[in-house]
Amino acid sequence: MEPSEIARLIEANFDNANVTVTSDDNTHFEALVIAAEFEGVRPLARHQLVYKSLGALVGNEIHALSIRAFTPAELRQQDRED
Repeated sequence: MEPSEIARLIEANFDNANVTVTSDDNTHFEALVIAAEFEGVRPLARHQLVYKSLGALVGNEIHALSIRAFTPAELRQQDRED
C-alpha cells in the first residue's frame, strides 16, 4: 500500500487535516496527523480515531503504523521548542 493512499484515507475522516505518511517498505508506516478535532482528546483516543479511519487495513495491508497526532496549536508549540 502506498503512503499517499493511507494519507488520503486518514484525511477523508477529518475536517481540514494535514496528514503526512512515510514508509521505507510500504508495510510499516509513520503518520503525522495535524487536526483541530484532536483538541481536548487524549493521545490514545487520537490514535483510535486514526486507526478507525483505516479500518481493516490495519494488521493486513498496513502491518504497522506509528502515529504522531497533534492539534495545530500543539505542533506550533513543539516547533518553537525545537
